[in-house]
Amino acid sequence: MTKIESWLVNLTGEQYLWVLELFVIVVLALGLGLVVNRIVDRLEVHAAKTRTVWDDALIEACRRPLIWMIWILGINFSAGIAAKKMESGLYDLVDPINRLALIFLGVLFLTNFIKRAERNLVHPDYIAKPMDATTVRAVGKLLRAAVIITGVLIAMQLFGYSISGLLAFGGIGGIAVGFAAKDLLANFFGGLMIYLDRPFSVGDWIRSPDKEIEGTVEDIGWRLTRIRTFDKRPLYIPNAAFASISVENPSRMTNRRIYETIGVRYDDLNQVHTIVDQVKAMLRAHPDIDPEQTMMVNFNKFAASSLDFFIYTFTKTTDWATYHQVKQDVLLKVADIIAANQAEVAYPTSTLHIPQGVEVSSVPGQPMGESAS
Repeated sequence: MTKIESWLVNLTGEQYLWVLELFVIVVLALGLGLVVNRIVDRLEVHAAKTRTVWDDALIEACRRPLIWMIWILGINFSAGIAAKKMESGLYDLVDPINRLALIFLGVLFLTNFIKRAERNLVHPDYIAKPMDATTVRAVGKLLRAAVIITGVLIAMQLFGYSISGLLAFGGIGGIAVGFAAKDLLANFFGGLMIYLDRPFSVGDWIRSPDKEIEGTVEDIGWRLTRIRTFDKRPLYIPNAAFASISVENPSRMTNRRIYETIGVRYDDLNQVHTIVDQVKAMLRAHPDIDPEQTMMVNFNKFAASSLDFFIYTFTKTTDWATYHQVKQDVLLKVADIIAANQAEVAYPTSTLHIPQGVEVSSVPGQPMGESAS
């Protein structure tokens, strides 16, 4: 590049003609950037016709870095010619700035490609079996952080800073920071364990029997997990808390259970066996009840004022609203079966037995058991 700059500087003997040369170089750089942009558009059209999505990701990621590289190098090339013509000390900065720009554009390209790769791995339109979004986001964050840190270290080495000294200082400082920010580190590693073990993901409904935690997971950060409760309040929980509590994840249940106890009157004792058999047959024929799961309908108890039998079965759906519709339908069908057998659902009653010979007086103030004269 130095030879080309020297040739352009000495191209003409006119004193101010080099200004026109700089203008032409800048215009050519801008025009070349637009041409490259058109070429990338054509490549994207062709890549969209292929079956793989990674060529699309590569082309999309390199668009801005490639165009910006042409513009930056063109402007710096012009600045180098001007600095050399004017015998300015800024000429020595042109080459380091070009290298720094290349490092920045390389980091930009890699971070763009990682972002597009995340989208490819979780979107069903791009991959047959999408990966877990939480895990992909975690790995993407780590990779982007690694790329940025590496770029910063290379840039520091470029400008003469000692990386070895920085790393040694960072190791000692890391120990001090670890003691000072142990809670922060505990939350960080708690978030890492969530990403690795995946007890829940974004969008899952979770709850904890140990704490008053229940709602839908909206975000899993490196320090906090944000949960939206059912009354629409945001709940922020430090990730370290999940290492010491048990968490239920109803979103991953395979079925929902119907477990109800129903009582009939003691007067309907002769109908209990028939009612139980008919309820069991109804459940086996019900389209929303899973016959592969445990299904039990049995007379269970001589209660204080009823003959109790229980229903234990599972629905096919796990959706909360649909489950309640199925449960309602089952209970109404049970009520119809009881009514069809000339029986009634029992409710709490009491029977008062009065010994023979005891009469109840209807005259106010007269002792019980004496007849009126």
